[in-house]
Amino acid sequence: MRLLLCLSFLCGFSLPVTAEPVVFPALSGNPDAPTVIVYSSLDEPLARPMIVGFQKANPDVAVRYEDMLTGEIYDRIVKETDTGEKTADFAFSSAMDLQVKLSNDGYAQRSDLPMSARWPGWANWRNTAYALTFEPAVFVYHKPSFTKEKPPSTRAEFVDYLKRHGSGVYGKIGTYDIERSGVGFLFMARDQEQFGDIWSVIQMMGAAGVKLYSTSSAILERVSDGRFVLGYNILGSYAADWASRHPDVGIVLPRDYTVVMSRIGLVPQAAASPDLGRRYLEFFMSKEGQTIMARELQIPAVSPDVAGANTANTMREMLGGQLRPVPVSPGLMVYLDQVKRARLIARWNEVLRLQ
Repeated sequence: MRLLLCLSFLCGFSLPVTAEPVVFPALSGNPDAPTVIVYSSLDEPLARPMIVGFQKANPDVAVRYEDMLTGEIYDRIVKETDTGEKTADFAFSSAMDLQVKLSNDGYAQRSDLPMSARWPGWANWRNTAYALTFEPAVFVYHKPSFTKEKPPSTRAEFVDYLKRHGSGVYGKIGTYDIERSGVGFLFMARDQEQFGDIWSVIQMMGAAGVKLYSTSSAILERVSDGRFVLGYNILGSYAADWASRHPDVGIVLPRDYTVVMSRIGLVPQAAASPDLGRRYLEFFMSKEGQTIMARELQIPAVSPDVAGANTANTMREMLGGQLRPVPVSPGLMVYLDQVKRARLIARWNEVLRLQ
């Protein structure tokens, strides 16, 4: 629990509108300083410590930060590249599948950096797309509802709990709507790969009148006030933020396996200033940058050189093989296939309706 409470809020899955670009002048004061252009799904106020850190290390560089939705990042890079325009120098997005598709389809260029060889193999696709964060999917629960028994800590225990409590918990379970939530779909697709009996879990949630939402906050709000007793596959960084402010919210990293997603950074092929993009990426991967990520942005760091509670190193020491990071590889693109995506969603809806 202490570990998860070190994780905190992150943005990028459900921003309502694209924010106006924010320009950070070079610390050198040079009005003609080169500018690195960043497209990111991380809200600018949250990203500010990383930008400040980068500029302290690179006082001769200005930063133009464009905060947008994940789909917009992908569409804009593709459109600008295909029309012969220049695009962002660095792209940072929580849409793992779209970032890997950019890399696989030739819209990202190779970035051979000092940390490349030491970066975890699962987190590096051919030195073009790098996972830069380490964020688990968790169960959340309403603590006052579990004074007489422990909350479920595996999917089998989750099913058993729903069976035993029946009508007493009907309509009090929440999870993501995989048709509207990108992270929800990613977690469900990974569940299908990792757990052979996952459809029994979905069927039991359907029988328990599960409620579906596109955002983490909608589920966590209802867990915190007792309208829900359990939430399934909730992004741990959101959950930890709520738990830190709402003492009735509890967190469990599933013992059978815990899916871990990541935000991916890359330098687009048509970057206006690719060298500046690589400098930005290099800082993101550096010990200093990853430490800022963990301590100031409160998003778990990937780097093997960074220690402390909010890091992949510490999570692996504590949980070992329980953690199942989503590899940065072309396998992520499987569910971008509209036929396969539609098939998974159709089965999801059918199984939920069985009861």
